[in-house]
Amino acid sequence: MIAEDEPTSLYALVLAAGASSRFGSAKQLVRMGDRPLLSLVAGRTAEVVGQALILVLGARAAELAPLLKHSPGSVVVNRNWREGLASSIRAGIARLPPSCAGVMLVLADQACVTAPDLRRLAGAWRRQPLCIAAARYGATIGAPAIFPQHLFAELGELRGDVGARPLLRRHADRLVKVPMASAAFDLDTPGDLLELTSTASK
Repeated sequence: MIAEDEPTSLYALVLAAGASSRFGSAKQLVRMGDRPLLSLVAGRTAEVVGQALILVLGARAAELAPLLKHSPGSVVVNRNWREGLASSIRAGIARLPPSCAGVMLVLADQACVTAPDLRRLAGAWRRQPLCIAAARYGATIGAPAIFPQHLFAELGELRGDVGARPLLRRHADRLVKVPMASAAFDLDTPGDLLELTSTASK
């Protein structure tokens, strides 16, 4: 039985603060069906965590924030976005409440990750809530991933543009790998978008 004061909530950080320099424009605005990519990813994540959602913006925050006007959760603007992904993780971690037992890191450019994918990840973590649950695609282990509360301090110490991979290596013995082929796709360049749209049209 869980004690009444024991943290139980799962929160999610959607990391969308990058400048999309390789894409050439704000990839968060790319239309995916009838919705911009950022709105789509936020909606899929909210299907799993509901209001326990924090959307981390940075570059082009003023342009992107209106897309999230009707999204659940809250928006955080990372003023240090130029540092890289770690700064967005820190900005989001700083906003988590004491009731948060685990945080799911979701990249806004993983356009193919679905709500059922995230639900499976959450289920794997809930079965072993002191472990990290991370997506496995090919030989890669990475985002989306869920980190338990006892690792929040280490997430808050991350620096640079490496994301949370150092923690995945450091705690490899407490890592639950969840097969997720959809996580292999990142929308980084116009060529990636062409690949995505051509695949979808087949």
